[in-house]
Amino acid sequence: MKKNGFSTRCIHEAEDPEDTESRDVIAPINLTTTFAKKNLDEIDKGHVYSRTSNPTRDKLERKIASLENGNYGLAFASGMAAEQSVLMSLLSKGDHILAFDDLYGGTKRLFDKVMTKFGLEFDYVDATDLNNINENIKENTELIWLESPTNPLMKLSDIEKISKIAHENDVKVVVDNTFATPYFQKPLELRADVVVHSLTKYLGGHSDVVGGAVVTNDCEVYEKVKFNQNAVGAILSPFDSWLVMRGLKSLKPRMKTHEKNAKKLAIYLEKHPKVREVYYPGLESHPQHGLARKQMKGFGGMLSFDIEGGLNDAKKFVENLDIFHLAESLGGVESLAEIPAVMTHASLSDEERRRVGITGSLIRLSVGIEEFNDLKNDLEKSFEMI
Repeated sequence: MKKNGFSTRCIHEAEDPEDTESRDVIAPINLTTTFAKKNLDEIDKGHVYSRTSNPTRDKLERKIASLENGNYGLAFASGMAAEQSVLMSLLSKGDHILAFDDLYGGTKRLFDKVMTKFGLEFDYVDATDLNNINENIKENTELIWLESPTNPLMKLSDIEKISKIAHENDVKVVVDNTFATPYFQKPLELRADVVVHSLTKYLGGHSDVVGGAVVTNDCEVYEKVKFNQNAVGAILSPFDSWLVMRGLKSLKPRMKTHEKNAKKLAIYLEKHPKVREVYYPGLESHPQHGLARKQMKGFGGMLSFDIEGGLNDAKKFVENLDIFHLAESLGGVESLAEIPAVMTHASLSDEERRRVGITGSLIRLSVGIEEFNDLKNDLEKSFEMI
């Protein structure tokens, strides 16, 4: 299947009618928790218990791995469960993780408030500057953790060059590819070791399922994460696995529309007198636009912008939107708006947000697939209210 085109794999990978007696075109949902054996010689063959493996989840894992051009995929109950499993599987007490300073607030909360209790050490640097990577790798550094583009400031890291630096120091690279999706970016092809996803976002695509995924080409990494997937048990249910598979079938056309709308809105916002700055890698004014064109085949549907004024102006703006719903999360077909300082990144201290550049006037948009003019008019109506 990997020889077939992206959309073909989105639709058909791991869903062969020959796999089912009734020749199902769409993979059925297998809800059983356990699997009967004819004798004890079969006890460890095939599926045994659905925490360990389940036919529906297996199909999703194969499909996601294929889309990332990876050999192994694993699905979890949430994106955070996927991240935690990577850390628990690959690291030990005393290990050091070097991470991008602009990360999803929930990821930093996991790192600083949970995983430090298990003896892991974290440092955050601006990974747009390769010197910061070179200068901050320690003897006990085991992982470099990246988002590209980042949440919420849309910064990019040069995945291939950072991976080269990491591997020269016997360090593995993890890339959260949620914003870009495998349609626009494939970190494994850029020599990253592990890709993580929040399936809740673009891969599910319809704001009706929570899930996470890990993809790798490294058999040893896969075996370690697979062991913890079973041992800890934060698995994706068969029904949720099926929902993500359904969402994936339309990933390519959805992403093309997300990007088309986002790019046009970014251009509109960049020219607006009530906007100080727009953060979108598809703009030529973005400081890493060249890198985006090099390592991505598109720029995605996420953008952020700083509105003139402060937090109260940003609140008034988002509260007067109609088509853009005021809500956390992202990646669904519907457009969403949020203020990171008081929503997705509220778990960070004021000092942490200020250091990274997350202001009270920063608004993040998840641009959906509605009609562009309706989205633009909705934003313009809110601008007129401030």
